[in-house]
Amino acid sequence: MIHFLLLQNRQGKTRLAKWYGCYEQDEKIQLENEVHRLVTQRNPKFTNFIEFRKYKIVYRRYAGLYFSLCVDTNDNEYL
Repeated sequence: MIHFLLLQNRQGKTRLAKWYGCYEQDEKIQLENEVHRLVTQRNPKFTNFIEFRKYKIVYRRYAGLYFSLCVDTNDNEYL
């Protein structure tokens, strides 16, 4: 199950956020900051899958933007 989708630029500004669960506004901001920090500081040689809390972040960088999806740990990230 997808929990949220984030589209962020390199500076951390969120261009698009789609939330598929109930989150408080301050929790959304905290999640956006944490995900951006994890994704941008990651070495490009590593895979695009990150264990994050009890979820999995699947991300891709394209043209200066980071597309990040938060899914359940047991979901298949290739589908």
